[in-house]
Amino acid sequence: MWTWLASLIGGSVVSGLINAYKAKLDAANMQDRIAADLAAKEIEAEIDAKRQASAIIIAEQGRWYTAIIRPLLAFPIIIYFWKVIVWDKVLGLGATDPINGMIADWTGMIITAYVGGRSIEKVARILRR
Repeated sequence: MWTWLASLIGGSVVSGLINAYKAKLDAANMQDRIAADLAAKEIEAEIDAKRQASAIIIAEQGRWYTAIIRPLLAFPIIIYFWKVIVWDKVLGLGATDPINGMIADWTGMIITAYVGGRSIEKVARILRR
């Protein structure tokens, strides 16, 4: 339609400008399409990588001796917290020395990984759906 209107009004100069503008719009749309395609492929690759990581975790956790590592690391910390909270504070029957040094750092990391790891796993399951 624009080409026909341009040929009536200004001839080949206006027609050339309109064609150049159309080419510019097509180029911009093509770049947007390419960018959108690349973004979609990147998202698909990220989802696939997460799926593969989940499959590895499931395969590793499928054995009792690999699944028990996290609970074995958390068990002494749970015992310590229960002793401090229930025995020392609630019942008032003792006083436990605080954890310090590298063991305190490890304790914090284990608790963060145990509690935070479950949260990340739950979010991954929600996103997978």
